[in-house]
Amino acid sequence: MKVVIVEDEVLSQEHLERMLQRMNLDVEVIAKLDSVKGCKTYFSQFPPVDLVFMDIHLADGNAMDFLREFPVSTPIIFTTAFDQYALNAFKVNAVDYLLKPIDKNELEAAIQKHLRLSSQQQNELLENIRMLTKGNTYKNRFMVKLGDSLSSIKTEEIHHFISEDGMVFLVTNVGKRFPLDYNLDQLENLIEPTQFFRINRKVIVRLDSIQKVASFFNSRLKIHSLHLGEDDAIVSRERVGNFKEWFS
Repeated sequence: MKVVIVEDEVLSQEHLERMLQRMNLDVEVIAKLDSVKGCKTYFSQFPPVDLVFMDIHLADGNAMDFLREFPVSTPIIFTTAFDQYALNAFKVNAVDYLLKPIDKNELEAAIQKHLRLSSQQQNELLENIRMLTKGNTYKNRFMVKLGDSLSSIKTEEIHHFISEDGMVFLVTNVGKRFPLDYNLDQLENLIEPTQFFRINRKVIVRLDSIQKVASFFNSRLKIHSLHLGEDDAIVSRERVGNFKEWFS
């Protein structure tokens, strides 16, 4: 069985590929894509495969927007970090919709279910998914590496994101730091804007992690927050107006 993995988190790509390789199925990963642009290029140039694993949030956009513009006839198993309510909504359809971190048994069950579906059922599933994802959707968890294993951090556990030395880190409410595969510009499109705000070129902070906001010199503001350093906690002057509106 030839498969394509559409996933913009490198850790998630590698995790899923290893799980597929360990299954007692003749599975070959033909391509790993990380963007809407890459999907458009690949699916317009290469013949269909047997199955696609597709995340919803990609580096440059939403997979549902891609599917509405560029329908794919290949069966798809969606993998993402949607909340449990959304997951349950998709479960009523024909093919499984896997929540990260992906469980081995659920993955095997999803593949077996896919093998039993007719093409008409696959098309009905895609249409139902398009209907369910017409509105804006945002990530509510992030996959991180914890030692030799993977873990999933919920957005309510995030204190802030910070860019340092060419890398972006997720910092939790208890001060743990995990590197991410995203830059801050990409993160701004993936997280709920009512809950997160980019206060300067280095930091995106979560609303509930802010303890106090005070005036700072040169028409700026300073955030008092448990795990933010003095220099990183400054709201840049050009962002002050939008920050006040967001924080009010």
